[in-house]
Amino acid sequence: MTVPVLLFSLLRLALFAVSFVVLWAVGMHSWLAPVVAAFLAWGFSYVLLSGPRDSAARYLADRSQRARRTDDDAAVEDAADDAARHESA
Repeated sequence: MTVPVLLFSLLRLALFAVSFVVLWAVGMHSWLAPVVAAFLAWGFSYVLLSGPRDSAARYLADRSQRARRTDDDAAVEDAADDAARHESA
């Protein structure tokens, strides 16, 4: 994981922790506190973390594109190698 993805993940965890602590402080001392905190963190992250989310998505898309280009290059090299082997045989 690199910086944009790690940053977005840590910010989402921080939102969850803050939501949980606030719910606990106002008296929600049951198993529902983490569930409600998860939904609150999800909503807050959707609204508040659009910049980090976009950066992480751009990073992952670029990484996927680079991997695809590498796969295409390998396929071209394999085809050239196969052609060379058939010519020499």
